Amino acid sequence: QVQLVESGGGLVQAGGSLRLSCAVSGRTFSNNVMGWFRQAPGKEREFVAAIRWSGGGTYHADSVKGRFTISRDNAKNTVYLQMSSLKPEDTAVYYCAADKGGTFGFPTTSRAYDYWGQGTQVTVSS
Repeated sequence: QVQLVESGGGLVQAGGSLRLSCAVSGRTFSNNVMGWFRQAPGKEREFVAAIRWSGGGTYHADSVKGRFTISRDNAKNTVYLQMSSLKPEDTAVYYCAADKGGTFGFPTTSRAYDYWGQGTQVTVSS
């Protein structure tokens, strides 16, 4: 059974940085895409970034481009989200997600992903 476990969230001041981690267990990924999403109170879940497990190609939402960077460590079966220049509007629960394999490109909708973590809270104070 695939499990995704996020960590690294917390409270940070505006302009600060955090690195989120998503540890994957239960299977070995190859032709998969991993994504980060976030959901603020009262808002819909929003795509943040995605990475191809094989090859490492990435795609970031415009709202975070230049501030956030998604990466992965195949040996550790872990995906990261390095967040810098954080803003209060980045406050949300951040979720890691993975597809079953075979998805083309970098899907930005929740329904394209099959496995989800429990989420980690990120709060940015002004």
